[in-house]
Amino acid sequence: MYRYRVLLFIVLFAGINVNAQWKKYHFSAPKMGSPFNIILVSDDSLKAADLAKASFALVDSLNLLFSDYDSTSELSRLNAHAGKGPQTVSPALWHILVDSKKAWQKSNGAFDITVGPLSRLWRKARKEKKFPASNMVSAKKKLVGFQHIIMDPVQKTITLPIAGMQLDLGGIAKGYAAQKVIELLHSKGVTQALADAGGDMEMSKAPEGSAGWLVGVNVPETTEELLPAKLVLQNMAVATSGDAYQFIEHNGKKYSHIVDPRTGYGISSQRNVTVIASNGSDADWLATACSILPITEAKKLVIKMRGALLITVLKNGRIRYYSTKGFASYWKQ
Repeated sequence: MYRYRVLLFIVLFAGINVNAQWKKYHFSAPKMGSPFNIILVSDDSLKAADLAKASFALVDSLNLLFSDYDSTSELSRLNAHAGKGPQTVSPALWHILVDSKKAWQKSNGAFDITVGPLSRLWRKARKEKKFPASNMVSAKKKLVGFQHIIMDPVQKTITLPIAGMQLDLGGIAKGYAAQKVIELLHSKGVTQALADAGGDMEMSKAPEGSAGWLVGVNVPETTEELLPAKLVLQNMAVATSGDAYQFIEHNGKKYSHIVDPRTGYGISSQRNVTVIASNGSDADWLATACSILPITEAKKLVIKMRGALLITVLKNGRIRYYSTKGFASYWKQ
């Protein structure tokens, strides 16, 4: 379910003033399959470096729990236990699975972490440039459906009752990690910070002298070209979804790497989705769900979640914009 992520860009230093005692420090490291950026304001460079180190260590610990690429991760062990009865899970994995269940319910199944068998099928198809046969898609689809998961809130156990079931947290894990980094920094007294998990961002209070963190949104179907306006955000999260790189073509039609768990196929509507929400987890999964849902339903879902949504579509060389009413208030004036 991993989306192409690097579609939001921090506009570093632009329009931001920090007084002489407090400086803005930027740290970056490859984490969770993409660059992970942390920007924080501190009066001590050594303290800032120590906080960044602790933050990256936290991200590493979460990746060891949530990755479906690492065969030694807790998620991979849970997937390997499918069809073999209950499995006790860590508090962090339990928490993100609870969040994932809520996302599945609120999105009417558009967001479903049990999509793992289909994700892997389409991942292989893109790599081999070979469109999967319909019977293969149907076979994998039988393994998908959050309703099959048995969650015991007392024992904190998860049961994947069907052998071959595989969970994929790619549509929520990075936003969750960004959220946890901001929570960690806040617990250490840092109130002005931004965590960018490869395009899934959460930020706290903006640096002194600025209206907010400036974030650029890319033009549909591009990776570097930005829309003219910038977003100004603080104390919230933002995530985006698109298919600038990851897709497969078949009979003249593009199928995105974002798989609709209800059909078994990659979505074929090319759009960029940007979601602003109260926390990283919600922004992350909403961006995936809103890539799958019809635009009208996507707007209703984000409004219900008290967020804001922008969908951009490139058609006949022109950009078409679809947004919720409140999104315009976040553009830089």
